Amino acid sequence: MRIPQLRMTSQLATISIKQEEGKQYIQQPQAILQIRQGEADLQIHTTPPRLNIDQSRAWEEMDLMPISKRIALQGQKGFHDALDGTARRAREGREMMEIEKGGSPIIDQAARRAHPPMKQLGMSFITTPLSVKTMYHPGKVEIDATRKDPNMEVNIQKPRHHYERGGVAIGMKQHADLQIDVVDLYV
Repeated sequence: MRIPQLRMTSQLATISIKQEEGKQYIQQPQAILQIRQGEADLQIHTTPPRLNIDQSRAWEEMDLMPISKRIALQGQKGFHDALDGTARRAREGREMMEIEKGGSPIIDQAARRAHPPMKQLGMSFITTPLSVKTMYHPGKVEIDATRKDPNMEVNIQKPRHHYERGGVAIGMKQHADLQIDVVDLYV
């Protein structure tokens, strides 16, 4: 016996998708910067140092002194020598006046005058330590600085931007298909 039968074969449709990515280009130029810096105002005030050297005592010890000082010293020495001479004469006169007390005042006075004390020898060009006096006054430096602020100009550059769009292409890779066949079956 013959039985007709329907046989169906189907195939699904498939889609193809092609994607092209977009491209983006960005460039950022550097900003244009101009800086002007004025010179600082600088003022310097100085007080010079002072060094005082007093060597008058050293000169006096070496017997090298100004004439005014020498005159004053010789005047004092003369005054003291005159007083010493007056005292010596008064003492010798008193010794002679008291001759009755014994002794020999004339011989004693003659012996003292015959042998005066010896003079001292010494080096007068070597001074005593610290005979030269120094005094130092340090100097001063005052610095006055006034700064000037910088003057800046900034020009910002906009970024350069370029974009290329991507795309998507959709198409049919395979169309849908349905086949219907009539097949006879024998039983």
